[in-house]
Amino acid sequence: MGVVTLRLPDDTHERIKVLAASRNMSVNKLFEELSVMALTEFDAKTRFKIRASNGCREKGIEILDQLDRYYENYDKNQN
Repeated sequence: MGVVTLRLPDDTHERIKVLAASRNMSVNKLFEELSVMALTEFDAKTRFKIRASNGCREKGIEILDQLDRYYENYDKNQN
């Protein structure tokens, strides 16, 4: 397990402690969860960029147009 020393302004540190306490967890556990969330977001963005670079722009636009038509018709049928 790695160790990270993090320097925060006192007011931020106090707020972090309050947030952790409100979730019934330690500050360490809170930072672990926040780190996992940030890494998950980063991984998803990276996967999206890789897929977008390998994809066909015209096919993507076609799919988006189909979605637009679907939701336009869906909205009309809901009223």
